[in-house]
Amino acid sequence: MILNVINPLRVDGILGDRPFAEIGEPVLAVMAEGRLAVAGAYVHESHRAPVAVYDSRDLSCRAVLRSRFPVHALAFHPTLPLLAVGTGRYDGGYFFEGELLLLNWETHLTVSLFEDGLGRQVLGLEWLDDQALRMLLAPSDDWQDKAARVEGHVAVVRRADWSAVGPGTIDLTELAGPRVSAPRSDSRAEAKAALSRLSGDDEPRRSVRAIEELSDGRILAALAGIAVECWLPSGEASWRIPDDDDSGGGGQELVVAPDERSAWAGLMRPYGQQSARPLVQYSLADGARIDGFSPHHPYTLVRCHDGQPAIAPVDMDRMTRLRVRRGRRIYFQEIERTSPRRLDPAVEWLSAADPMASGSDGRPRPAGDPQRLFRYSWVPDESHFAGPGVEISDGSLVYAGTVYHGHGLQPGGAFVVRRDITTGDPRWVFRADCAATDLDTDTSTAYVAYQDGEIVALDLRDGSVRWRQRLQGVFPTALTAVAADRLLVGTSDGRVLICRIR
Repeated sequence: MILNVINPLRVDGILGDRPFAEIGEPVLAVMAEGRLAVAGAYVHESHRAPVAVYDSRDLSCRAVLRSRFPVHALAFHPTLPLLAVGTGRYDGGYFFEGELLLLNWETHLTVSLFEDGLGRQVLGLEWLDDQALRMLLAPSDDWQDKAARVEGHVAVVRRADWSAVGPGTIDLTELAGPRVSAPRSDSRAEAKAALSRLSGDDEPRRSVRAIEELSDGRILAALAGIAVECWLPSGEASWRIPDDDDSGGGGQELVVAPDERSAWAGLMRPYGQQSARPLVQYSLADGARIDGFSPHHPYTLVRCHDGQPAIAPVDMDRMTRLRVRRGRRIYFQEIERTSPRRLDPAVEWLSAADPMASGSDGRPRPAGDPQRLFRYSWVPDESHFAGPGVEISDGSLVYAGTVYHGHGLQPGGAFVVRRDITTGDPRWVFRADCAATDLDTDTSTAYVAYQDGEIVALDLRDGSVRWRQRLQGVFPTALTAVAADRLLVGTSDGRVLICRIR
């Protein structure tokens, strides 16, 4: 991991660190003259696939990029500090879209070389010499082309100085070439074996989804494939509970009991199995299972203002998932349909319900009857997707979200807002170009983690930026503020960063 030391966020410790942590599950590895390039599997939670360059002698990470498409090919330039990266996928309709990326591992600069448009899926790369790059490309589409999935085109692109090539400067007409056989290969087994030989560590770790710190300094994490794990203040793992379900979903939410003797974990399941998603209570002494049940409906597990766990039911026809930490009430994004057809326009409300009284079994409390508070969007004719949020001390809500657009997220289409809980009026709005992955607050600041690796600190009074910092080489998937000067940041590669704010 690479962190700019002049920025205010300092990493004091890393839990779950290991060689090649940056790439998660390896899918492709290429070595050349003391350098090693490794591509990781496409992570749907981050909508990116990682690629990292390492020194093959000490395995130190030199640079990282994140591709918006799965990676199929890697090739080191013969003399320059450049790595060509071929990416792409079938779009599900007609087209094989993709990019040719060029990473300079000395400057950490990455450029996408194809001109604007769908690009082309790149299946193979080879440098013929300093100036010529040979590419194997999938056909542009499979319209009336039954062989498109097993054949491709070979093209050779020449540039006098590849270090000076700018973004979007390869015209797609340069990619014409003869049709050849191009069966799609899978190099996962070879990549995993190569990395295991180098490091002796092949423990898979993926997205951290929730983090909590206990009063004695222990840290809990829920992540893909692992229901919950516990780390000692020394940085050593105390215990770890794998999710034994065939889907390997792992923990999605964590709520620690006020006495810190146990914690409830909501376990992730595939989309079609959300109605049977388990809730399990674990002892924090040793990870032993204490209790568990399945609510038989989709839900969000939240920690209420009194520290007790509660579950907010999710009905995809009426209510969408909305996780608001430390709420006096349980919050929903409620959908009021004006027509029985799901694609017709609907009215969205921010609704809230009081948690029902705790039962003698101590299980998470269900929500009572929801009450509509105000329109979910404060902008007329605008529809919003729900994101993470917090209820702060005066009862107002600070939460993140994105604006729906038929062509996907638009510039400025992501937001963090603080809204008055009585009127729904926004006290302030902060706009961004990519979606937030998590959000938490202390008494004066909202901390927001973004998909592009940036963490932004916003003043709770007016939403102004106190500081912002991009974590190079990591993608934050979870964030918890544990003190005015400390953050815990979970990453897509299964690590927990213990950060100090200077």
